[in-house]
Amino acid sequence: MMRTIRLHQFKLAAVLLCTIVAGQAAAQAPAKAAKAVTPATKPGSGFLPPASSSANVIDSIAVVVNDDVITTNEIAARIRSIEARMKAANSPVPEAADFRRQVLEVMIVERAQMQLAKEMGVRVDDAQLDRAIGRIAEQQKMSLQAMRDQMEKEGTPYATFREEIRSEIILQRLREHEVDNKIQVSDAELDTYMAAEQSALSEQIEINLSQILVRIPENASTEQIAARKARADEVARQLRTGAEFAKIAATYSDAPDALKGGEIGWRDPNRLPPLFAEALAKLAPGQVTPVVRSSTGFHLLKLVDRRSAADTSKDKAAALQQTRARHILLKITPTMTAADARRKLTELKERLDNKAAKFEDLARLFSNDGTASKGGDLGWLYPGDSVPEFETVMNTLKPGEVSGPIETPFGLHLIEVIERKSDDASKERARVAARQVIRERKMAEASEDWARQVRDRAYVEFREDK
Repeated sequence: MMRTIRLHQFKLAAVLLCTIVAGQAAAQAPAKAAKAVTPATKPGSGFLPPASSSANVIDSIAVVVNDDVITTNEIAARIRSIEARMKAANSPVPEAADFRRQVLEVMIVERAQMQLAKEMGVRVDDAQLDRAIGRIAEQQKMSLQAMRDQMEKEGTPYATFREEIRSEIILQRLREHEVDNKIQVSDAELDTYMAAEQSALSEQIEINLSQILVRIPENASTEQIAARKARADEVARQLRTGAEFAKIAATYSDAPDALKGGEIGWRDPNRLPPLFAEALAKLAPGQVTPVVRSSTGFHLLKLVDRRSAADTSKDKAAALQQTRARHILLKITPTMTAADARRKLTELKERLDNKAAKFEDLARLFSNDGTASKGGDLGWLYPGDSVPEFETVMNTLKPGEVSGPIETPFGLHLIEVIERKSDDASKERARVAARQVIRERKMAEASEDWARQVRDRAYVEFREDK
């Protein structure tokens, strides 16, 4: 996808994040909110600016939120910004009145939460903000200047974008303090969840199948279709009289897998065409379906075997191998080209090969990521934990062996494998993953409740129609 679309999607996700957190709060806003004041008792202190009646006023107060205000120009600017991003991401834009109401409710909730964050001393300084925006640029595979130029070209002032990101970081930290850090998952909840998952998995099956396809030519005549049907019927007759399926497939099938005896392999029945799944559901292992007609041609499907998805899950878990590795990462920057990084890592590799230095010492001195302070130690890695370029090279190394410079999306690395193991740790990994799923479910619900409470406690006065 083009960079512009990715950037639009990120910014849209950032701006609309409060909508998710607000949850039902927006849906429960009073229908006649234009005249509403909530709660009934106004705060004892706080600045409440009067509504202006002057026809010459360029901007005006739309909503009072505690001791702050939202102006009509702010609302209009936010609507334009979100609308542009939604259109760039090909997302449907609601009707104007509904859209404005939703955006305004988001802004009210956001403003109330920002006030709470200020009271609690949650802040993000410019250095932290610069690092966060730098990471965004990296994720978009753009330089900071290129991202800034792209935004300005699309009509979003860079200063506005910076403050949007600052607000999102502040709100995220506030939610972490008020919601996330208070979520607990008990062992009983974890056991119940995993038992339910295992039970659901045990009801799922996978099937191993093979096929013979007699293809129908495109724009075939009635006579051609009849001839192909007759060929399929002849194949079915030979199979009924004991012919070997694999041999017949190699002889008659027009499918790409013909020379493999028609073998398709293990498949989830739910991902097969319904016509095939229905026919195979009636078979026992070893049986073959009658001739099945599809838009492609005539098929004969053999159910080779059937198994529980839970059994394969256990087998895969038992076979997982963990690798403990460390690395030295040099990131590509305007002052460090890929060629420079490769030369530097080659020099470091020579020092390691000559026993002139220790890997962990060089990592502390030269590595450009958070593992540097730990000597580059990445801990225990499961398959899929690292990017493919990294994992492929890591898997070729023996314990104690150091790779040459390798390039990944993060930069250039030297990799050393410390040790490997294959044991029951995969079970603990499954529990960690399950615990995270439960936490996320609880956080979603708790975040909605918390956002609603913040909104309900806020003094909100709508002034647009006064």
